[in-house]
Amino acid sequence: MSTVQENILSRRSVKAYKPDAVPKELIDRVIEAGLYAANGRNWQSSIVLAVTDKTMRDRLSAMNAAIMGKTDFDPFYGAPVVLVVLGDKQFPTHVYDGSLMLGNMMLAAHDLGLGSCWIHRAKEEFESEEGKEILHSLGIEGDYEGIGHLILGYAATEPKAAPPRRPGRVYEI
Repeated sequence: MSTVQENILSRRSVKAYKPDAVPKELIDRVIEAGLYAANGRNWQSSIVLAVTDKTMRDRLSAMNAAIMGKTDFDPFYGAPVVLVVLGDKQFPTHVYDGSLMLGNMMLAAHDLGLGSCWIHRAKEEFESEEGKEILHSLGIEGDYEGIGHLILGYAATEPKAAPPRRPGRVYEI
């Protein structure tokens, strides 16, 4: 079995992280994998916010928790890095392109020994005035939709084994 296939079969979402910083080189390699994701007509319209600043990370966490209706919860599970993928709405494939980018980055993180988990609610975060202000403060212009957050870090616990795949999901023609 190839390394790619092994990573696909063994990757798990991590929901507990050590506070240790992730080296920039590893973060950059994860992002690079995302930038090479398949995308509609090679528009390359998705962008990534690489958040390692604790103040901004905690701000996004609080925004995300508020959307969930939980004010005393860290939806980023203590992960020190948050990669936010946003899709440019002017491209009809922006949600799919951003999703593929997140998938590539999850596999790259796993290959590099990092834990990761896709966290939702980026759409709601960046549709809010606060989210739009964050983008504006970064000089990001346009109409972007939050596709998802990829939290990264070193797993605090060993991931569980994969459960069996549910049967009856493949139809041969």
